[in-house]
Amino acid sequence: MNINYIRPLDFKNGRIEMQHGSGGRVTAHLINELFAKAFDNPYLAEGNDGAVLPPVSGRLVMSTDSHVVSPLFFAGGDIGSLSVHGTINDVAMMGAVPLYLSAAFILEEGFLLSDLKRIVESMAHAAQEAGVPIVTGDTKVVEQGKGDGIFITTTAVGMVRDGITLSGNLAQAGDKILLSGPVGDHGMAVLSQRENLSFDAPIVSDTAALHGLVSAMLDSGAGLRVLRDPTRGGVATTLNEIAQQSGVGMLLNEAAIAINKPVEAACEFLGLDPLYVANEGKLIAICAPEDAVRLLAVMRAHPLARDAAIIGEVLADSHGFVQMITRLGGRRIVDWLAGEQLPRIC
Repeated sequence: MNINYIRPLDFKNGRIEMQHGSGGRVTAHLINELFAKAFDNPYLAEGNDGAVLPPVSGRLVMSTDSHVVSPLFFAGGDIGSLSVHGTINDVAMMGAVPLYLSAAFILEEGFLLSDLKRIVESMAHAAQEAGVPIVTGDTKVVEQGKGDGIFITTTAVGMVRDGITLSGNLAQAGDKILLSGPVGDHGMAVLSQRENLSFDAPIVSDTAALHGLVSAMLDSGAGLRVLRDPTRGGVATTLNEIAQQSGVGMLLNEAAIAINKPVEAACEFLGLDPLYVANEGKLIAICAPEDAVRLLAVMRAHPLARDAAIIGEVLADSHGFVQMITRLGGRRIVDWLAGEQLPRIC
């Protein structure tokens, strides 16, 4: 008997076993035959416990994000592409160019190898498309019943050039608030898939890497103060976070906030407010008032922000209230998300 023999991975019918996380030959086989091949790059190919990276000119930005979406696959994406896009976007919202990613996987015993392969290949495609390599990572396996298939944690490192400072505490009274496009697509795509809901028109996640759009916005020279991607809690919660950080209020124009018709119909049917529904390919920008029109034109010239709009302005308000002028001309408070509107959407 050859004790060095490792059974080939059966990507059609095989499942994750406890020995895939043991750290031995079987673990190495899984890493070499799946992760290393999919994520192939010179840093990862060195095979060390960490990646030695070249020096950069500028300040470093780092962000970590864990992804527990259910279902794992949805219209427009999956947990793999989402884990790449979401972490790249977190770094980009700081004005940084994303440079490298790490990825850690927690796999549940019994998880289908075919699904794992599909997820890993989706991650590899998203990283390659974004131009941000996955240079290091880790894999662990937990017993069946102690996980939920797969959890992915990604960390991104980026570089922000001198002269650029973006932060949630920099919004000033008079600033304009811009939104890059329609809201609620991602959350409703995940929810409709999870609950087996069908609508006349398909709802597709907006998941995308936004660093190219951010780069164009920064190159415009506009006086950007804040960038934020409105993921969990949606636009409403994100704006409340910024208002609290900056000690200001905000006044939104409901008519200026775009919502795709299928999303609007689905939210109305389910009794959900689209302002609180997650997005994974949209951003909020707050900029100096004199630069808002110019910045809007730059955003609309980019394929990921063709429907961008100025949706409101920043007010002097020490209470930090976010208000909205409704389509009927009244005003209402847009408060923080209370409770859990949409579980497991990122």
